[in-house]
Amino acid sequence: MTSTAHSATATEATGQVPASFSGPAVDARAALTLPYTHVDDVFIDGAWVLARGTGRNSVTDPATGQVWGSVPDGTAEDIDAAVGAARKAFDGGWSRLAPSERAAYLLRIADEVDKRADELALTNTRENGSPIAESSGAAANAASIFRYFATLAEYLEREDVRPFPRGGGESVVRRDPVGVCALIAPWNFPINLMVIKLAPALLAGCTVVMKPASPTPLSFRLIVDAVAAAGVPAGVVNLVTGSGKLGDTLVRHLGVDKVAFTGSTPVGRKIAAACGELLRPVTLELGGKSSAIVLPDADLDAMSNGLVRSCMRNTGQTCYISTRILAPAGRYDEVVDMVTATIAAGVQGDPLDPATVFGPAATESQYRTVLEYVDAGRAEGARVTTGGRVARLGGGLEGGFFVEPTVFADVTPTMRISREEIFGPVISVLKYTDVDEAVALANNTEFGLGGLVFGTDQDAALAVADRMDTGSVGINFFASNHSAPFGGRHDSGLGTEYGIEGLNAYLSYKSIHRRP
Repeated sequence: MTSTAHSATATEATGQVPASFSGPAVDARAALTLPYTHVDDVFIDGAWVLARGTGRNSVTDPATGQVWGSVPDGTAEDIDAAVGAARKAFDGGWSRLAPSERAAYLLRIADEVDKRADELALTNTRENGSPIAESSGAAANAASIFRYFATLAEYLEREDVRPFPRGGGESVVRRDPVGVCALIAPWNFPINLMVIKLAPALLAGCTVVMKPASPTPLSFRLIVDAVAAAGVPAGVVNLVTGSGKLGDTLVRHLGVDKVAFTGSTPVGRKIAAACGELLRPVTLELGGKSSAIVLPDADLDAMSNGLVRSCMRNTGQTCYISTRILAPAGRYDEVVDMVTATIAAGVQGDPLDPATVFGPAATESQYRTVLEYVDAGRAEGARVTTGGRVARLGGGLEGGFFVEPTVFADVTPTMRISREEIFGPVISVLKYTDVDEAVALANNTEFGLGGLVFGTDQDAALAVADRMDTGSVGINFFASNHSAPFGGRHDSGLGTEYGIEGLNAYLSYKSIHRRP
């Protein structure tokens, strides 16, 4: 099963690469020294070991179209070995450590991740084309996730005794780790969308087998290096690379007790079906088609300042972003002009340049998908106000998967670009007559992941946010909060990540009844 891309949080660029390149981009890449390029091993039972099979998966730089790395295409034998190591570690003591002891490991992992920030950012950008201004925050965010979940050890250690409502006894509620977990992450935020699964699983006392998305298999090796350097016992964390078929093998392995997946809704349905057949708990963070409702009193200058991050983050390859902008009829042209000018002003270019706002599509397949949607938008009568073409870049980027950031006006709710997740640099602007219609348009979707409300009256904006049928809503900005649950409704997923709720997903409960 293949995983497609999704959401995470990052900070501003830290400038690991020059602000400008004196020569072609291909020359700049040749000068980079990355810790991993072509590798032959997987991480099982505390060590990098040769993969069992001979198959290979290549790693392509989407900015140039050139292959620069490769990894083993893992086999069922690799999965067997990894799950077996995880089971041995779970039974052998990791699950019986005090939560505070496991929290200490998480804090050491966080420190080790911080040390690898530059390597993580550069590898991430070369794998999926995320602008370095985005990927340079991946290490800091991953470290902060580990540190946040370490603070929840006290929650796990707190005695939970509940009296019978009618007296005569009490129940001691135990929170036990669920067991061996299969963690599968997507290609758009390959570090943080795996860590948001790994950190709570480890604190809960689970052991894991991880499979990154096939386009982005190298960057997460650096997180595994950090885990090893932190002294995490052998077998607790295992990593196997491979195609979507390998993900299906992992999901269905009889030694797995829980699955956590971030990716596309179609693949999520298949995983949900497999887990239902096996009566196996599953967390799914899937697709989205979120809306930003622009209220009549919205400050468009302030909206412009946060527009790219809220509505076209990571070149539009983020699950929760609001790629549908719902504008009031009385200010429709004004909103269209602001969105058009803001997106047109964003620099598109080499993602290794800190000045770049928009990079390439992460894969050639996604590049072609985005172009198909742009063609569909035109064919159905939407009006392109900026972009709408293949981006022709020079300096060694001629083979890259670049689509111009595109804004469509005169979009109606029935158009494909309004209904379907594009996962690329395309924004649609729709018109509404009153707030009731705006809310109805926002909720008229199969998804329910993110959303935004722009308005100066905070109480009015909150009232609209309360009416939106979605897992998260931002008022005048959107960001992930490690301590608050994040999850989708409807076709956007099952369960939640982040917060105590995300930790609870890795626990199994036992009630021990007694008379005091």
